[in-house]
Amino acid sequence: MATTFDIQLPHYPRGFHLITRDIISQLPALPESGLLVIFIKHTSAGLTINENADPDVRHDFQTFFNKLVPDGAPYFIHTLEGPDDMSAHIKASLIGSSVTIPIKNHRLNLGTWQGVYLCEFRDGGDTRKLSITFHDRTRTETRTYCLYSSFT
Repeated sequence: MATTFDIQLPHYPRGFHLITRDIISQLPALPESGLLVIFIKHTSAGLTINENADPDVRHDFQTFFNKLVPDGAPYFIHTLEGPDDMSAHIKASLIGSSVTIPIKNHRLNLGTWQGVYLCEFRDGGDTRKLSITFHDRTRTETRTYCLYSSFT
């Protein structure tokens, strides 16, 4: 069985931000085991999982991505929404728009040093909406399928 709902994040400035607590605080009781899928409903921000201990990691991510895809590059044609818009779209595509986390013992089964990042790539980014889906393995019917192929 799958359950899907949306949550709203508060406004975050441009950068890489730990949002694990923001997400957990808005989750209902989780099943004993399953999967949690988090999808960001925007094209200029992304989601990833990485180190949650040293803030220098988030700073280094931002420095790297800003050098990799600079704002206002002269070869960008899509410029109507500002110099940070096209670079934000590219960075969001590189990072990705979703993460999947296993659920074990009614909790997110993240590693000791792992956290969920909001990767905000716009200077004036607005509040962001996330679609949350969790799949409850304890309530799913298991089916086995056999595919046959004949070679003649």
